[in-house]
Amino acid sequence: MWPAKNAWFHQCCVSKSGALYAMLSVPASPARIKFWGTRGSISVPGKRTLRYGGNTTCLEVRADDEIIVIDAGSGIRSLGNALEKEFQSQPIKLTLLITHAHWDHIQGFPFFAPAYEKKNEIHVRGYDGVDMSFGKIMAEPMRYPFFPIAMRELSAKIDIKKLSEMEFSVGKVQVRARFVNHPGVCAGYRVFTSAGSIAFLPDHEPYSFLHAAKPHDLAPEQAKKTGEEERAGLVDFLQDADILILDSQYTDAEYEKHVGWGHGSISSVVSLALDARVRKLLLFHHDPSHDDVMLDGILADARQLVRKKGKHLEVDAAREGEEVSLK
Repeated sequence: MWPAKNAWFHQCCVSKSGALYAMLSVPASPARIKFWGTRGSISVPGKRTLRYGGNTTCLEVRADDEIIVIDAGSGIRSLGNALEKEFQSQPIKLTLLITHAHWDHIQGFPFFAPAYEKKNEIHVRGYDGVDMSFGKIMAEPMRYPFFPIAMRELSAKIDIKKLSEMEFSVGKVQVRARFVNHPGVCAGYRVFTSAGSIAFLPDHEPYSFLHAAKPHDLAPEQAKKTGEEERAGLVDFLQDADILILDSQYTDAEYEKHVGWGHGSISSVVSLALDARVRKLLLFHHDPSHDDVMLDGILADARQLVRKKGKHLEVDAAREGEEVSLK
């Protein structure tokens, strides 16, 4: 349920499809997105990845007086350094949302400088894993013998709590979550700001392969039907988003060799974005084998797919260090 204090906001601003209308009682303030890590699986630094970036997943959202960080891949180290420089002696307060426990989404947190300063306040939120609590998920990378400093030794006020609901708020920002098609427990987030909404699904595979089928012993016919229902639900979740940041790790040819690995293909990504009528699609979670030149080609292919459909959709590829504004 939406928090009671936000009941008016929900009733007046959210359509049946989940889209927000600009019917707020206060003027919309701009929202800013910055990519600190765009890569999937593993960091790939070097001259061949300079334009699209080599760090793993980390996104910063500034909106409605909140700093929201989504995922703590290796890119969060650079974010931390930038925040320290920006705030200097002033305290830093932010919320960190984690999509899931895979290494490329949590590996950077031990190197996040603001976590070592007692003046700072960091709220960390995410969902329990299949066989591990969220608190243990976050503490594991800093446990001996993997790291010399334990989570409990960090100086900042760090509040780690599991999420139990799929709709919650961060200050004035409303957030919706939905579990997506990826091995284990993985959430996608849709962040509703006064300037518009941002959907972030860094790891998601087309529902033609349903990861839940095997653990739930679904017959092929049941799996197909469930997959179709889940995709329809995801389209509804994403409907009319201003920006969709979506896992597009594989070309269509590559995906045929990686079915079941948990990641998207270019044609499935474009199809989903078109069905959900999003305004802008940003290709994300770039494969470590894809250099800048190959990503240029993948982006061109995605745009060509949109043209062939005869529809309008702005498509770009996420670049490390790039800022995107919503006004």
